[in-house]
Amino acid sequence: MTPDRVPPCDRRQFFRAAGCAVALATGGPALAAEPAAKPAEELVREFFATLTAEQKRKVVLPWDHPAKKGGLARLTMTDSVINYRIGDLLRKPQQELVERILRALCADDEGYRTLSRNNTFDDPNGIASVGANVFGDPTGKEKFSCVFTGHHTTVRCDGNSEPDTAFGGPLYFGHVVHGYSKRNNYFHLTKAVTEVYDALSEKQRQQAIVRDRPNDNEYRNAVEFRPKGERLPGLLGEDMTADQRKLIEGVMAKLLGVFRKEDVDEVMAFVKANGGADKLALAFYENRSSGDERWQYWKIEGPGFVWGYRVMPHVHCYVNVGPAPK
Repeated sequence: MTPDRVPPCDRRQFFRAAGCAVALATGGPALAAEPAAKPAEELVREFFATLTAEQKRKVVLPWDHPAKKGGLARLTMTDSVINYRIGDLLRKPQQELVERILRALCADDEGYRTLSRNNTFDDPNGIASVGANVFGDPTGKEKFSCVFTGHHTTVRCDGNSEPDTAFGGPLYFGHVVHGYSKRNNYFHLTKAVTEVYDALSEKQRQQAIVRDRPNDNEYRNAVEFRPKGERLPGLLGEDMTADQRKLIEGVMAKLLGVFRKEDVDEVMAFVKANGGADKLALAFYENRSSGDERWQYWKIEGPGFVWGYRVMPHVHCYVNVGPAPK
């Protein structure tokens, strides 16, 4: 059953997942019993230690591999750079460890249920369909990033290896159900964004509505920052009231509500450091082909941050927070 909202996240309250005492059959270290939850970063190190040499050839990539630095499309299962699914390569205990990492990146059990779409990942094979790649070396103090990719999924854990960049890079999540349906796991986000629109005056709505399609290909550059000085489309933050800006900042945090509290706090700290809601622009893109007046795509942009939320025909959400263009 899909709720209308996700409870406020408490991101460092990691999942108290039941520990599993399982030994790998051959070729890799055994997974020890895990009676208590651990930070995701520590679980990534455990995962790395279980990999055999053969598995590492598929799973582990150099820190500076272009798939990590490339656009969002290079980090989805549609791209040939990352070409394996954990169900095809990893042993069952390793697959369970991948699930524990993803759970540890979430706010709580409800956050994981929402992110995983009731543990289906919008795929008949569930979590077995997800890819998990490690960039760099998570042992010691070396830089690393563990990137999980799948249908409507790009989630990262980098142990703050990427300076001034939340999550270590862009995120992507969604659900195959129509965004205006209560059955969509992110319906609470659709409601939250709609509340922002409802809070605008008629004059502000005219400024916020953009009747052209978004000037980005969602899979290629939906999360790219605009060059410094380029005019942002939509209603500018400086033309909003203080209450409206506060409402928008609340929605921005809610968009990340499935994730750990410390990651959400980091994102909002970056947004504040880059000027906060005063420096953003808010745009609602109409769905001109649907025959109604409902918006199809919502985008908020500012120095060093981009939120793209597509509601029709189903939900796609893109988030990128990092250094502002110079």
